Amino acid sequence: MPMVRISLPRGHNRSYKQKLSQILQQSLASCFAVPTNDCFQLFDEYESENRVIHPTYLSPGRSDDYVLIQITAGRPRSSLQKQNLYQQLAEQCQQQLDLAPADLMVVICFNHAEDWSFSQGQIFTTEAL
Repeated sequence: MPMVRISLPRGHNRSYKQKLSQILQQSLASCFAVPTNDCFQLFDEYESENRVIHPTYLSPGRSDDYVLIQITAGRPRSSLQKQNLYQQLAEQCQQQLDLAPADLMVVICFNHAEDWSFSQGQIFTTEAL
């Protein structure tokens, strides 16, 4: 049940965002065992003056195409699952979107089932699955 925010520079077309969404969802399904229909993604586009990102901090160098993916998930994953997700996202974004691996940053946060209400003002329980 991940909730994902994707921050990117303003100006990418619908096709680019759809492809990024597909890559992300496929990666979550294969690396995090997320069901196919469990897809909640928000795209945030920013003008360059609203993106203050150090170009070389812990990176060989970021460009103006820098993309940040923030994932909030309800069930913790292992370090190996996280590494596999990071690697698959970087590879697929490079192959399918021509996004340099240095231009992709991923941040994952975990919480608990009771931190979610999917609708109707009801707390989420694992029995709902």
